[in-house]
Amino acid sequence: MALAYSDIPSGAKVPPKPYQLHISDAQIEELLVLVKLSKVAPPTYESSQEDRKYGITRDWLLEARQAWKSFDWRPTEQRINSFPQFTYEIEDMTIHFVGLFSKKADAIPIVLLHGWPGSFLEFLPLLSLLKDKYSPEELPYHVVVPSLPGFTLSSGPPLDRDFTGEDTARVINQVMVNLGFEGGYVAQGGDIGSRIGRIMAVDYDACKAVHLNACYMGKPAHVQESSISEFEKRNLARGEWFMTYGAAYGFEHGSRPSTIGNVLSANPVALLAWVGEKFLDWPDDPIPLNDILESVSLYWLTESFPRCIHHYREQVPMPKLQLAENPRWYIKKPLGFSYFPKELMPIPRAWIETTGNLVFWNTHEKGGHFAALERPADLLEDLTAFVEKVRADIK
Repeated sequence: MALAYSDIPSGAKVPPKPYQLHISDAQIEELLVLVKLSKVAPPTYESSQEDRKYGITRDWLLEARQAWKSFDWRPTEQRINSFPQFTYEIEDMTIHFVGLFSKKADAIPIVLLHGWPGSFLEFLPLLSLLKDKYSPEELPYHVVVPSLPGFTLSSGPPLDRDFTGEDTARVINQVMVNLGFEGGYVAQGGDIGSRIGRIMAVDYDACKAVHLNACYMGKPAHVQESSISEFEKRNLARGEWFMTYGAAYGFEHGSRPSTIGNVLSANPVALLAWVGEKFLDWPDDPIPLNDILESVSLYWLTESFPRCIHHYREQVPMPKLQLAENPRWYIKKPLGFSYFPKELMPIPRAWIETTGNLVFWNTHEKGGHFAALERPADLLEDLTAFVEKVRADIK
């Protein structure tokens, strides 16, 4: 029996192939064996600092490893498979996506774009809220959540050439065009997804508007201090902390992706340490350990890590202008933004206004880097308010 919300719109140019995830028993058994056999480093001064100034604590890793030994993957798989999933073959890659499709003739298409160390899993709570609120006949939107090339259930990028954010944007735009949404859709993104969303908004006519919850940039020279609120000024310290103590992983991803890719593909507990640190440090409120194990298990079982860090190479050496600062990537179409105070770099409104045609802004008192996972109701409320504000620009 077909899942609800799985009816592809009649205007689709290319019908996607339905998909269901099934990880073999052998893969799961191998993961559990490797977790049990994996060693944890001996205690050090650095690994005993409870404030995690020098990284995760040894105690946390031991606790997480112990929980992983008895982790049951099948409930996660069942939850994933409770949502309609599909694949397209695009540019010799298999591109996976989750989709909630409406039966309303005037439904607005929305594409949700994740980042690293995220995946489509981040958006499942938001999709659940939509399923709880609307039937397929009432859903005001078509919602598409791709796995970006290299991530989880999508193929890795080509082996014989470079693959950049502009390539990813082209592929994801093609997904939306294949589905028949060349007449207009909205993009939403955080982390790497915010970069891809910006590129799609600038380079593709079909992307009529973009909503972001992250932006990476320096202070524009002409922005006055008086235009920044006290709340925003206090939160700028978060970005200073991140660049001083939290950004080393990104330089490693960008400068030596092959080395770190091979290291973290050899040992699941090493991957847990590397990714788990981000799920501990980057949100506002703690993310449950089971959610962390779900994400790290999905990365391990799909061999994602070495395939999905390619976008970091675009940041090494650091460009003189970040993408958002470059006039080439100024968004002339409607731009919406949700400000979460514990984002890695919480950028003030006055800065964001220099990067595009900002028509929607909402400041939140709580929330961090994983907004869709941490505050799905808040993000959904902002996104739907933005979409309704710009509906006339889309159709």
